Amino acid sequence: MIITDQMIDDIALGATVLGTGGGGDPYSGTLMAKVAIANAVKPVELIPLESVEDDWVVVPSSMIGAPTVAIEKLNSQNQMLVAFEVMEKEMDCQIAATFPIEVGGGNSLIPILVAASKGIPVIDCDAMGRAFPESQMVTFYLDGLPSAPNTLADEKGNVVTLQPIDGLWAEQFARAITEKMGGSAAICDYPMRGVEVKRSALGATLSKSIQIGKAIREANANGQDATQAVLDIVGGVRIVSGKIIDIERNTGGGFVTGSVVIAPLKATSEASQECVCVHFQNELLLAHKGESAADINNDNMLASTPDLISILDHETGHPITTDQLCYGQRVDLIAYPCDEKWRTPKGIEVVGPGYFGYQVSYTPIEKLAIKHAGEE
Repeated sequence: MIITDQMIDDIALGATVLGTGGGGDPYSGTLMAKVAIANAVKPVELIPLESVEDDWVVVPSSMIGAPTVAIEKLNSQNQMLVAFEVMEKEMDCQIAATFPIEVGGGNSLIPILVAASKGIPVIDCDAMGRAFPESQMVTFYLDGLPSAPNTLADEKGNVVTLQPIDGLWAEQFARAITEKMGGSAAICDYPMRGVEVKRSALGATLSKSIQIGKAIREANANGQDATQAVLDIVGGVRIVSGKIIDIERNTGGGFVTGSVVIAPLKATSEASQECVCVHFQNELLLAHKGESAADINNDNMLASTPDLISILDHETGHPITTDQLCYGQRVDLIAYPCDEKWRTPKGIEVVGPGYFGYQVSYTPIEKLAIKHAGEE
């Protein structure tokens, strides 16, 4: 399947929904991806995961850092190419294909830039099925695949190559280097053979992004409920429709962190008629009844990582990233199930609420939805 401008628009929209508030700026990513395919050495192809040859060397292409930084310090196609080509030198071979490490915002489009310049395909897969804030939060880490080597590049031409012993060390080193690079950098990690990516990656996630993006676009064209169109694809629930009445956001340590409080619209009959507080670290991680972290407990939990939480514009269904959340926005808060790999004991250990310091246990969104529906 040849990637077109319309597919790029749909990927950007759908992947930003799945990106749960993170994954980079979809607007700049869209512009760069369209220019890249217009100037490509040949049409850029999106290929299914199962078509990857076992002996191919494949490498994901992505950006690392705080989304708020990337708004002011725009990424460049060149720095991503630098990181990718240094990886080829490290691997001493030509890389056969690339793919996004996560489905989210701009990071879903970064591989298109690389593929367009290198004349290689983009694989229809990723390693999260959503976006997560840290490098080890990938299915490859769950499956014990090595992260090394890692290559990072900034817009000035600086390049750093790492040989971390695992994904956890990769995150610690890469995050510190990214801060020195200005808070945002290009990165390639987890190089592997085709047989390994087919075993460990989550397939058809870019296709799912296209499906979601198309559904939002068509719902708006037909005057339908775009949020419901998203829910019809991803499952899950609309937790609340409301107005953002408070937001706290900080940039530091290579992340954007904070919380947002949503007051329900009086005319709705959604699951929650109380204020809802949503916490984030690049991505939306936890939603609960109440207006502060002091209100977090197992009884008032509405959704939590690793399940997906998205904030959509109430009128258009367009996803809003955590760096773009503003006081007064009318929004829909939705939550829906993650891939089953994240619901394993190791998955919960790596990306569950406890990892991020929340003193609550993980409960699947399906069970939370039934619980709170029974309270109404």
